[in-house]
Amino acid sequence: MEVTTQVSASQQRERIQTHFFSDMSVMLGRSMRHIFRSVDTIFTVTITPIAMMLLFVYVFGGAIQTGTGNYVNYLLPGILLIAIASGIAYTAYRLFNDVQKGIMERFRSMPIASSSLLWGHVLTSLVSNAISLAVIILVALLMGFRSSAGILSWLAVVGILALFTLALTWVAVIAGLSAKSTDGATTFSYPIIFLPFLSSAFVPTKSMPLVVRVFAENQPVTAIVNTIRALLVNKVKSEQVLRRRVSNRREA
Repeated sequence: MEVTTQVSASQQRERIQTHFFSDMSVMLGRSMRHIFRSVDTIFTVTITPIAMMLLFVYVFGGAIQTGTGNYVNYLLPGILLIAIASGIAYTAYRLFNDVQKGIMERFRSMPIASSSLLWGHVLTSLVSNAISLAVIILVALLMGFRSSAGILSWLAVVGILALFTLALTWVAVIAGLSAKSTDGATTFSYPIIFLPFLSSAFVPTKSMPLVVRVFAENQPVTAIVNTIRALLVNKVKSEQVLRRRVSNRREA
């Protein structure tokens, strides 16, 4: 009897490992359907960043001196990061709802890989943010955005944005699993959304007061924005970015 139980348990574990990717694709499809049915999500992660870009380019752009001839080229990297920060808040919100409604426990009682539940939400964040970023870039092109970057530079930009999204998404997973309320699940994203405003995303840091400039020049969003901006105008070769990543890993 014990042998039969052990065999059946091992077979069940083997089945779960074998069907991990199919389970994860089911969870991905489930979360994506929730997004497409939520008008509020689409408005927040896509329409709001576009409206902000329109406001800064056509209302404030003429009064902002960036040293570039096209302000939308200067502004776009920061808008993309704000869109990502807005999008990952919904990852925490959806995960919190699954926990509170008992859906997570229901899925765990089924013969599926437990990690596929979380990876479904993580991949949904990557896919949905990629779609919203593509829409924002298309609108920026209509507004006059132009880039001289080559294929490798664009791939480097995509890689940076994907890593930024993935890192923040796992932070959102922690918030969604540990939050006690809906507000608590999404509040963590507010400082992340605010950070681009205290960086070089909208104006050069040299125009800021000393204390603000010191903070802006030494916070991570400024480094990300400047790297993406340099790649898009082809000032930094993508090979240099890859070499820096490799060297940093070796030093670590």
